[in-house]
Amino acid sequence: MPHPVLQPKDPCFSERVHQSFALQGAMQTLGARLQQVTPGAVDIVFDWAAALTQQHGFVHAGMLSTALDSACGYAAFSLMPADASVLTIEFKTNLLAPARGDRFRVEGRVLKPGRTITVCEGRAFAISGAEEKLVATMGCTLMCVQGRAGVSG
Repeated sequence: MPHPVLQPKDPCFSERVHQSFALQGAMQTLGARLQQVTPGAVDIVFDWAAALTQQHGFVHAGMLSTALDSACGYAAFSLMPADASVLTIEFKTNLLAPARGDRFRVEGRVLKPGRTITVCEGRAFAISGAEEKLVATMGCTLMCVQGRAGVSG
């Protein structure tokens, strides 16, 4: 099913996403990088690292969920007004296969943008060579925050 064409409320949305992403210590811990930022769609990539794994050497579900949450959050943020911020209300992660690969790509896509609430879906892929395998999905609900002290950008 194709995703709808979405229009950002801020023409500088990509710059805002990149600036906010750079402030996330969690993404720095993952060694994550923004690969794609378009209205309603964000892809984040990171490499396998021993510090991100669980006892069997797979990327830990918490690390994968963190990256998926950020991809969904920034997909929603890309459509919000210039003075808005984003906070996650809830998410559910489905782990489909062990997260084993050389690199990982997580994508967040807006399914339903709203003035206050946005619903996104996320998918995580493990990449080994030319092979890309779907290892997790996420359903994520996010809130547009405006005028709240301590929550900006």
